[in-house]
Amino acid sequence: MKKLFTMLMLAVMSFGALTTYALPQTKKDGTADKRYKANKADKTKLKKDGTPDKRYKAAKPAAAPAKKKA
Repeated sequence: MKKLFTMLMLAVMSFGALTTYALPQTKKDGTADKRYKANKADKTKLKKDGTPDKRYKAAKPAAAPAKKKA
């Protein structure tokens, strides 16, 4: 009986852990909750006028590969 109870408790706890991480991390008003790492990854930072802010690496264009002289 003790083993059955233990197995049942493990099953309930693992199901609860799976459902917690599967849900999207949003607040009651529907906006992303910034306490979670996945919601902090905003790679496109914009200035007030809507253009990309070039101070951030993600907004800068990729560097062209260096050409070798023959």
